Amino acid sequence: MPFVNIKITKDGATAEQKARLIKGVTDLLVDVLQKNPATTVVVIDEVETDNWGIGGESVTSRLARQG
Repeated sequence: MPFVNIKITKDGATAEQKARLIKGVTDLLVDVLQKNPATTVVVIDEVETDNWGIGGESVTSRLARQG
C-alpha cells in the first residue's frame, strides 16, 4: 500500500487543485509502479507560511518582501 505525503504552504490551493494532485499522484503510481489505486493513499498537509522556511526566512517574510 503506497503512502504519499504532499506538503504545501497554506496559501490558496483550491479544493479542485488538491483533488487533481491526489488523482495525478495516484495515476503516476499506477503507471510507473503498477500499484493498485484502491490501496494508494495520498495525504496533503497544508503548512502555514510562518512555519515554512526557505533560505533562513519564513515564506511569510519572503512573500511580504516580494509584494
